[in-house]
Amino acid sequence: MAIKVGSKAPDFTLKSKNATGLVDVKLSENFGKKNTVLLFFPAAFTGVCTQEMCDVTAGLSQYSNLNANVIGISIDTPFSQEAWAKQEKIAFPLVSDLNKNVIKAYDVVFPNLAGIGDTAARAAFVIDKQGVVQYSEQTPTPKDLPNFSAIQTTLSGLK
Repeated sequence: MAIKVGSKAPDFTLKSKNATGLVDVKLSENFGKKNTVLLFFPAAFTGVCTQEMCDVTAGLSQYSNLNANVIGISIDTPFSQEAWAKQEKIAFPLVSDLNKNVIKAYDVVFPNLAGIGDTAARAAFVIDKQGVVQYSEQTPTPKDLPNFSAIQTTLSGLK
């Protein structure tokens, strides 16, 4: 069961790969500045995950207009995430939770996905500028997408 609305969001520092190399992405760097949308997804280079990340990229200006940064999180390596982001033109940071510490902290572990092992469940969180979870959703199956309308409604109610 994903962490609940009203909880303090577990902070993290995870690696992302971009054109300049490996960089640290730290959730709390947004605190006091921007709201954050965290999108946990099972695996790069898969159909539903590609659809989700491409749809979010297409509507990225909506999140920006709502004073929110978007971060995608999976257990893939930063190198495979970067290759996928380049191929699909994903325009927001994807971060690697290779050690599975963050998916455990947010309680969004999908056990033994397709027999390959534990991955991130498909989940979405809105974290306000104070670091408090304002929206929490884990989808019933990895094939289901989060309720992006509810995410944007939540963001529009935050300052």
